[in-house]
Amino acid sequence: MTRRQELSWRSLAQRRRYSDGLDAVEARLAEVAGAYAGPLGAAARSTLAAGGKRVRPLLALLCASRHAPIPAAVVRAAAATELLHMATLVHDDVLDSAELRRGRATVAHEYGVETAVSTGDFLLARAFAELALTGDATAVALLSQTAVGLSEGEVFQRQEAFDVTLTVAAYRRRCERKTADLFAAAARLGALLSGVDARQQQVLWEYGRLLGLAFQVFDDILDLSGDESRTGKRLGADIRDGTVTLPLIYALEARPDLGPRLRDGAALDETAVAAVIADVRATGAIERARDVAIRSIEEARRLLQTASDDVERDLLEEVARAVVDRFG
Repeated sequence: MTRRQELSWRSLAQRRRYSDGLDAVEARLAEVAGAYAGPLGAAARSTLAAGGKRVRPLLALLCASRHAPIPAAVVRAAAATELLHMATLVHDDVLDSAELRRGRATVAHEYGVETAVSTGDFLLARAFAELALTGDATAVALLSQTAVGLSEGEVFQRQEAFDVTLTVAAYRRRCERKTADLFAAAARLGALLSGVDARQQQVLWEYGRLLGLAFQVFDDILDLSGDESRTGKRLGADIRDGTVTLPLIYALEARPDLGPRLRDGAALDETAVAAVIADVRATGAIERARDVAIRSIEEARRLLQTASDDVERDLLEEVARAVVDRFG
């Protein structure tokens, strides 16, 4: 995903607008993470220091009306979406017993499971505290609905673990809840809290959803073909924890005999996991999944053409292209 300095700014003023906006979001995140002393505060600061692409905050800022200064409410909403995202990552690492994220020790590994759970709860609570300060009940309801969906998506993932009969429709449902809906919410919140009209809000919500779906599919592809030095985690994590992704679904269609090996993923050693990855790659499943992600991006870009010039259509299209460039 593109960083702020890599976007094609049309003017110095435009670059300053969004750089200042992202700096304001970082300041809000730092203030939240620094609000407590002791292990909880240290763990929250560690989560913040792990960085990230800040895709969701960037979407909120770019979907705000460009005809006026970015409102403080949009900055708070952008921070809230990132806090919610960070909370889910901390909780996911507890559930997955993950030791590394982005090449750094996870909160659960460094501070222990109990502190990690509390840290995730703290970040979740602060996300809603940030958004409540905007005074917009619709915005709070939107993020609340999204948070419920995130929890539902996690339940789906646990229930579907090692299910080699998983359908594409079930996979897509899980991706919408766990990833796409938060992208969509970030886009709509930026528009909503800056006065963009309801029709445009819906267009931007759908753009964000399509972007999030592609992002998740590409991320799942990286688990089978990525560079570990860039991803910060071992290849084959989905195989080991039983998360059946789109490339694995397509591979099973071509090679049903992979089913027993994927059902035993948790018991496979490194050599066996590498062999499964090689067999999945040989089926062409990665290319099929990549085509799905690219089609989602293309649909998102076409949808942007129906948006008004009240928002940064060119930059939003560039963000969409950058997803392909980063993962492609």
